Amino acid sequence: MLSLFITVAIVQIVALASPGPDFFFISQTAVSQSRRDAFKGVIGITLAVAIWSAVALLGLNLLLKQMAWLHQLILWAGGAYLTWMGIQMIRSARQPPLIRTEDAPVKTSRKKNIFLRGLLTNLSNPKAIVYFGSIFSLIVGDDVSSATRTAIFMLIVAETLIWFSLVATLFSLPWVKAKYQKLAKWIDGIAGTLFVAFGLHLIFSR
Repeated sequence: MLSLFITVAIVQIVALASPGPDFFFISQTAVSQSRRDAFKGVIGITLAVAIWSAVALLGLNLLLKQMAWLHQLILWAGGAYLTWMGIQMIRSARQPPLIRTEDAPVKTSRKKNIFLRGLLTNLSNPKAIVYFGSIFSLIVGDDVSSATRTAIFMLIVAETLIWFSLVATLFSLPWVKAKYQKLAKWIDGIAGTLFVAFGLHLIFSR
């Protein structure tokens, strides 16, 4: 049983460490705004991971596979949202830089609804359910008890929360934020381009 938890923990941390929309959203929020704002995004992403893993745990991912039209619709909607977020970042990169001190608030629309944006950033990638479905079907198996499945669910959620909290803390350090001030346009532009790429990939994937 211990080996099962270790396997799931390793697979999940490797998946979390792989750069994706969640990582870029949290790191970009931390360096451009504040640690508190980034943690709001962390809570949103963690909640989304809890939703996706619960859906897979209940076997609803199998239903989604059978309803190809619904799966494709979710892909399009998620891709459209990520593309929209990327365009907003690119537009921000094209604007004149805002010179501010650490104590000065960030006056930008991106500071609004960070929790919701974090939640939607993860939910907008429906391929997450494929990932969690694979974990529970290939690694966990059908013979695992409900209590063990619940413990694995809690492990995945806890790992997600801890990992992105560390990312938020690291990228909100003063010296990291100072570097960001010098490279803000490039960072926002690259992050925006990546989000657009993620979004278009979802839209045109089969």
